Amino acid sequence: MAYERGNSKKIIVGAAAMFVSACSEFDYTNTNPTLPDFTAGTSYKETLSSSNVVRNVGYTMNGLELQFQPDFGEVQVDQLLDVAKLYKQGMQVNLATAFAEATLENLLVAIAAPVNSLANDTKMDNPIEGGTINYADVLELKSGEIGECPVERGLLAIGPGTGDCAAGNSIERIYVAYRALSIENVTVSAKRDAPSMFEVSFRLLPANNGSYGKIVDRLVATST
Repeated sequence: MAYERGNSKKIIVGAAAMFVSACSEFDYTNTNPTLPDFTAGTSYKETLSSSNVVRNVGYTMNGLELQFQPDFGEVQVDQLLDVAKLYKQGMQVNLATAFAEATLENLLVAIAAPVNSLANDTKMDNPIEGGTINYADVLELKSGEIGECPVERGLLAIGPGTGDCAAGNSIERIYVAYRALSIENVTVSAKRDAPSMFEVSFRLLPANNGSYGKIVDRLVATST
């Protein structure tokens, strides 16, 4: 086989569409899946858009970053100046992005608030002018309680994949996180020279089978 410098078709460039579970984390089992199945000839973004299991967060900024942080312990011996052996003693996986659509639904996800914190109030008193207003979305900012269970949600993103996109085919890469928990500070701003957005970092936790999720490179065959 002749030497080749590389394959430009395996370079991935492009943003991913991000979806969040409507209520809680995804079911990772095959016996009772909560995510819809793939449909031949249809991008999974289109399939998810017709599902009530997830919600599209809309525009994002600076893409998606998935970070793996292994933790290794060391074994030192007298006869070596360096360590003789490394062993894995911990693992941490994080997913970071920024929600560019500053909706209350996205803020709910960013601050890991329960679903019942966001409600519609049709007779809420107007705190500025007095009287009542006809319609309002209200997000209650609660401190929580000691021993309260943190809110975990499933995350799913679909972006471009690698490979030779032949005529009639397209390739997409699907990122699935079963249990995602927002753990970093979230800033809500209103600035003259910058858009309001929510930068959020999710800590991914393993499911009962030890899996954080999966990454799937899918060939979408389309009719020509």
